[in-house]
Amino acid sequence: MSYRARVKFCGITRAEDARIAADLGVDAIGLVFVPRSPRCVSTRTAAEICSALPPLIQIVGLFMDADAATVQATLDAVPLDLLQFHGTETPEFCDSFRRSHVKALAMGDGVDVEYAAKRYARARGVLLDAHRSGEQGGTGMRFDWSEIPPRLAPRIILAGGLGPDNVAQAIRQVRPYAVDVSSGIETAPGIKCPRRMQQFMNEVDRASRDQGRD
Repeated sequence: MSYRARVKFCGITRAEDARIAADLGVDAIGLVFVPRSPRCVSTRTAAEICSALPPLIQIVGLFMDADAATVQATLDAVPLDLLQFHGTETPEFCDSFRRSHVKALAMGDGVDVEYAAKRYARARGVLLDAHRSGEQGGTGMRFDWSEIPPRLAPRIILAGGLGPDNVAQAIRQVRPYAVDVSSGIETAPGIKCPRRMQQFMNEVDRASRDQGRD
């Protein structure tokens, strides 16, 4: 069976970057709704970005320990396809919005990935990032990929320090369902670089083709 790692460009703040991402063939974009993040967007800006996208690209909303009213108000204003929870949200909280979701794990804490994957069994996927609890993603740091149980790879969205220089290696080693990049394709927080976006996609395609031959 052929294999292709899916791709999410996270921390999109401008409609023009979203359009470039779509033209390059990304599967999803991420919009950050964490007030202290330099990549945070208002619901108005998020809606404008969404309107610039063609059909069939998933729009992911990232939250970190937001209350239920804030998440619901965002859902009412922005056409999000998937929720991504980056804080200490419980499985019950994540399940409460009648929307598919992903749970991010802070690998900087030495998380038991097997246990967390079972705890958040209703999540569509588990995103692994290099930060610690209470910190935001998008730091450009990576973690030890050997900590990922191989049998969980089909549920894994791999993040943390990925860029054009190492995403192919990550795909070959982990074989995740998807890779997630933010700072690795930027010139400044929230400002994406078209050249690095293209390079990232080229490397993903190359590594996926190589894996498909194995």
